[in-house]
Amino acid sequence: MHEVGIGLIGTGFMGRAHALAFHHARSAFELPLRPRLVGLADADPTRAAVCARNWGFEQAIGWEQLVADPKVQLVAITTPNQLHCPMGLAALGQGKAVYCEKPLAVTLEQATQMRDAARAAGVVTRVGYNYLQNPMLQLAKTLIDSGELGEITTFRGEFSEDFMADPQGAFTWRCEPGQAGGALADLGSHALCLARYLLGPVARVCADLHTVHARRPHQGGLRVVEVDDQAHVLLRFAQGASGSLSTSWLWHGRKNHLVVEVCGTRGSLLYNQERLNELKLYQAGAAPGLEGFRTLMAGPQLPGYAAFCPAAGHQLGYNELKTLEVRALLEAMAGNGSHTGVDFQEAWEVERLAHAARASAAEGRWVEL
Repeated sequence: MHEVGIGLIGTGFMGRAHALAFHHARSAFELPLRPRLVGLADADPTRAAVCARNWGFEQAIGWEQLVADPKVQLVAITTPNQLHCPMGLAALGQGKAVYCEKPLAVTLEQATQMRDAARAAGVVTRVGYNYLQNPMLQLAKTLIDSGELGEITTFRGEFSEDFMADPQGAFTWRCEPGQAGGALADLGSHALCLARYLLGPVARVCADLHTVHARRPHQGGLRVVEVDDQAHVLLRFAQGASGSLSTSWLWHGRKNHLVVEVCGTRGSLLYNQERLNELKLYQAGAAPGLEGFRTLMAGPQLPGYAAFCPAAGHQLGYNELKTLEVRALLEAMAGNGSHTGVDFQEAWEVERLAHAARASAAEGRWVEL
């Protein structure tokens, strides 16, 4: 088995998730490439050293040195959004494969640079839309594509959380348009990605973006918030279906409320990320009194599940989805592209869709893609 040297940048929540995924992938799957944890970088060198030791990396190193290290073939980027572009371009310039967290970049221009650089480098790229790795969402796509729901007419998506719900919550980097992009970029990008995954390209959008808490506490005073707290988007898909999507980081009680509903002429389905091992399916034509949604439960009969547990109902979690994403990435690096994954091209399509939604909100009109 050949090794692939991993360089990881960032030691926060997502950095830890990536580190766990590389470890778990080695034990859960027979991989064509075995990840070797070469280097870990962070803005705080002390924390980098501690995490490198605890997470099994060979060394803590500056990110520029990590990108240039000949022992590193894959650079994983889990930093705040504004650093994705310069770090990704640096890694691509060295001919390294890149695994970048979402969203791909802060602006469409940056995303275009990254996509074009990836094309020129000819390397494998992946972006952290790991919810697509869920066997239940892959089952949903199979049901849609097979015609089980009939002709698809309607899509409805929502991704809401409450980590910014407190109006007295501090101003952070997420509140700066130059560093982040608001709820639409942070949460809505997942819903936009799922919409494209399930129903295909979007032809046009009409959006409304809203900043609810216009100022937040910062260094003893108040600072203006210039990004959206919530967004509502109307969608018209290229295949004819219409739909809507909403996102908010102010919704009290929602923790990971990524919900997708798809309706067709013969039935509908419902998925909720807070119950990520379930898919609800309604099939029209049941006898009177027997109508209703059936709950389909994840189990080892679905691709990916059995690697973690041989029994249904025991359930996968967030880190297992990340592990499945890493497996798909390593398979792609070995030349097997059969697994689901979002590369820089598809991530650019998501950014283009978000950019169109922002333009629509700013100009008060439908925007064609």
